[in-house]
Amino acid sequence: MTRKAHIRPADIRGLSRLAVDATLGLTRLVETMHHNIARTPGLLGQYTQEPTRGITGLVYRTIQGTTRLVGGGIDALLGQLTALLDREPTATLATLATSATREALLAALNGVLGDHLAASANPLAIPMQLRCGGQPLVLTAQDLAARMPQAGGKILLLVHGLCMNDLQWRRHGHDHGAALAAAAGYTPLYLHYNSGEHVSTNGHALAELLETLVQAWPVPIESLVIVGHSMGGLVARSACHYGQRGGQRGGHTWLRHLRQMVFIGTPHHGAPLERGGNWVNVVLELSPYTAALARLAKLRSAGITDLGHGSIVDDDWQHGDRFARKRQRHCVPLPEAVQCYAIAATTAASGGKAGRTLPGDGLVPLQSALGQHAQRGQDLGIPAAQRMVVHDLHHLDLLDSPAVCAQLLRWLG
Repeated sequence: MTRKAHIRPADIRGLSRLAVDATLGLTRLVETMHHNIARTPGLLGQYTQEPTRGITGLVYRTIQGTTRLVGGGIDALLGQLTALLDREPTATLATLATSATREALLAALNGVLGDHLAASANPLAIPMQLRCGGQPLVLTAQDLAARMPQAGGKILLLVHGLCMNDLQWRRHGHDHGAALAAAAGYTPLYLHYNSGEHVSTNGHALAELLETLVQAWPVPIESLVIVGHSMGGLVARSACHYGQRGGQRGGHTWLRHLRQMVFIGTPHHGAPLERGGNWVNVVLELSPYTAALARLAKLRSAGITDLGHGSIVDDDWQHGDRFARKRQRHCVPLPEAVQCYAIAATTAASGGKAGRTLPGDGLVPLQSALGQHAQRGQDLGIPAAQRMVVHDLHHLDLLDSPAVCAQLLRWLG
């Protein structure tokens, strides 16, 4: 009997590493505050990040050195323990299934700290993979045919948003992918990825993954359709951008199969709620007594800062400060010969005053979700017939809205 697990042996090792990293980071923060307070500057005086010296500095160095030493020993011990448990041939370990609770917690942790987890090779970092029923797919023709004997020529890829996972496409008993499969004969696949990494990093990886998929798909491909929720739409656009540049003959072959893309609550031009975090940095850095605390405001992941600006290419972040209040964003057009659709939500009830400015869904502004922009070069140009606004809904409500499902069936069915 398969047993659901909220935590696995490797999770303990990952949490241990994260605790050591947090201890080191907190020690550096306290040391910086200590040094600035000891200097007794004015309230708005100059801030310094120099380490403390003398006996005080020795104390902090000792704390950090001891933490690294103890952390390294614990990590080595847990590494041996994890390897032993992984080799244990008992059914309870060999057939251990992940729980929805564990998946949700890991997805949230990756959304907030995923770039750090990936950079530090933490076992808690989510690797990008295509999944079906919550289980990863091996992208070979033989394995796909065995796992998916009913696979058809119409592939539907669903890409989740920030701090979420593929299982969360099912909400309140409804799954847009399952509905499209039943009504229109699609074979749904679900992307699982680390949403805390840069959108463009995930875009590169998705482009390569789709190239592998189409080469291994066990039946002739009629069409590929991508549906992205929130950040998932940005990752899909980034994959198209880099897919056009990949391959040996002017682009990846999977783009030749891509027919339609639907963006559900996608912040094409950013989400101002995240950019508010930059104002926290500005206020904290005004005084040397609080400047060290600005590091806490900068704990948010690369994925979150990209979401705030709608950034989908490397050039948006490789040559500047990703925490800057104003950041250059390169406008990337939608892929040619692909029908693109946008669904946006507003918390306002329908039937209001004509001509009023409608709010967004609580996270994404209405115009950003529709790809509209006052500057001509920034507007994505999605035709009115391929846009939809749903009233009295919040961001996550888009995942199980009957109106959204009905529109998806009209466009894609």
